[in-house]
Amino acid sequence: MATLSVKPGQRFTVPDWHTSAQLLSADAERQRSAAHHARQETRALRNETNNQTKWDEHDNQTRLAERISSVNRWKETLDKCLADIDAEIDALAKVKEAAERALQAKNLALEVSIECLTLRESRRAIDVVRDPVEEELHKEVKAIDKAKRELQEKVTEAFEQLCRLQEARQQLGCDHRHKMEALEIDRVCLSLSVTSPNISFKVNPTRVPNGSTVLSEWEQNSQCNKEHAEEEMKASAKLREVTALAIAQTNNKLEAQRVATEFAFRKRIRDLERAYDELKWQEQNTLKEIAEMEEDIRRLEEDLWRKVQALKVAHTRLETRTHRPWAELCRDQAQYGLTDEVHQLEGTIRALRQKLAESQDALDGLYRQLHRTQTDLGYKANSLMLDNKCMDSRRKLVVPAEKFVPEVDTFNRTTTRALKNGQLELS
Repeated sequence: MATLSVKPGQRFTVPDWHTSAQLLSADAERQRSAAHHARQETRALRNETNNQTKWDEHDNQTRLAERISSVNRWKETLDKCLADIDAEIDALAKVKEAAERALQAKNLALEVSIECLTLRESRRAIDVVRDPVEEELHKEVKAIDKAKRELQEKVTEAFEQLCRLQEARQQLGCDHRHKMEALEIDRVCLSLSVTSPNISFKVNPTRVPNGSTVLSEWEQNSQCNKEHAEEEMKASAKLREVTALAIAQTNNKLEAQRVATEFAFRKRIRDLERAYDELKWQEQNTLKEIAEMEEDIRRLEEDLWRKVQALKVAHTRLETRTHRPWAELCRDQAQYGLTDEVHQLEGTIRALRQKLAESQDALDGLYRQLHRTQTDLGYKANSLMLDNKCMDSRRKLVVPAEKFVPEVDTFNRTTTRALKNGQLELS
């Protein structure tokens, strides 16, 4: 008979089997319940985290947009401030150039004044006087020096103010560049999304970078830069007004002094012309008187010569009558008449000789006076020539250099010719 093989091992009872089946079903129920609960919690967590992430991203997008708007507003403010400060720098530079041109123009005025003073040092003798012209020229030199100092101060102040404006502009420009960079960075951040190709994990992204500032400090920095630039622009505008006023005032003062100096020149030239005309009149009358005196002396010498001849005749008659013989040698009327004639002629000759000496002295005095007159005429002609040269030189102050043509001094040319003629007559 065949033997049935039995699998070795533990054998369970039917109740155990039912119990095991019940336990397995219970465990399955618990697991499914736990899984269901976990699924519900997971769904809730997913919904909550999705909403949180979405709103956080939305809020940060809004914050980034607001930040971009805020930075952009400051950028626009700085743009306007930069445009204003650039315009102010250009305006101040133009005023500075105008002041420099005015200062340069004063050099010509100073050169002309010194040239006039130097020319007038060539006056001679009595004409070397400290007249109103010289006083006005010295005043003009002092006024020009003062005007140059004032204008140089304004040029220096304008240069320093331009440096401060450039410094303020550099600060604004630096702040503007930083805001442009910040705008670019924030716009890039605003454009990032989960589909962007350049997103990745970073090392410690939540760290606070060195040199970070708080929002109030950031805004205060831009506000300080803006206020500093506005203060410098206000100071620059005031300096431009003061500089323009200084240019106008110095020009007006120097113009008034120029008019006063040239009025003194014209008055002095008129005085010299009157003195010159008076001396010419005196010279002509003196020459006429010399000619008449020389003619009278010539006639006086002729009369004296005739009187001497007449005295010789009378002496000869008296001497000859002394040879009459004996009683004929009497003192008759002829003898008395001849004696009286001799005495009369001798008195006449003495009077004529005295008058001739007086006439010679008078003639010598006339020649000395003529020499003094002609010498003074030379001084006056020289002074007139110098003052007219000064007036001709001063035309450069009112006539543009490219249009300046020296005037022909017809008066002094005539004066010089007359002076030479007078010297020829003296020689």
